Amino acid sequence: MSERVAATTERNRVQHDDYLDAARACILDVGWRRTTLTEVARRAGVSRMTIYRTWSDMQQLLGDLMTREWGELVTTAQPTGGYDDPAGPAPADIADGVLRAVAVLRDNELFVRIVELDPELILPYLLARRGRSQELILGLLVAVVEAGQAAGTVRDGDPRAIARAVVLAAHGFVLSAHTMADDDLPVDALDAELKLLIERTLAP
Repeated sequence: MSERVAATTERNRVQHDDYLDAARACILDVGWRRTTLTEVARRAGVSRMTIYRTWSDMQQLLGDLMTREWGELVTTAQPTGGYDDPAGPAPADIADGVLRAVAVLRDNELFVRIVELDPELILPYLLARRGRSQELILGLLVAVVEAGQAAGTVRDGDPRAIARAVVLAAHGFVLSAHTMADDDLPVDALDAELKLLIERTLAP
């Protein structure tokens, strides 16, 4: 790739992120239903047609925003070791990575805002289909489970099925933990149970 092409690609990526940043700010301020592509363009300081050339509607834009926002959070929450370590990742290491991902998603201001104001946006990814962010999470989990199986630290079984079962369990802790926590039983106690559940699921 020439320097000119590389510079153009990087400039386009930065502009794309700027537009997503503007959309994020809109959603945080007024919620999804009151955010329009025109308002995103205004906040980004570009013409409406510039935004329309990138996204035909707000649903497409939201998909890209969620993928960027939550994909980055989950990726940084994963354990950095174990994939190439002959000793392999221990079930406790994998469980800790899942719990960190649950915590960062549960506390993410964009996620909280959408759940508070526009929870119906989340429902398709729970009831009808997987989204790109979920596919990314599953890919990360499959890789670490396979590494553990190769090293003998994780039980045998289809790594895809194991990863999907863990994600299904984690969904409730991201979305519904607050309904089960109270003054007598804080969220930390529930998270400890999730950690134990994952460790026992993965143990040889």
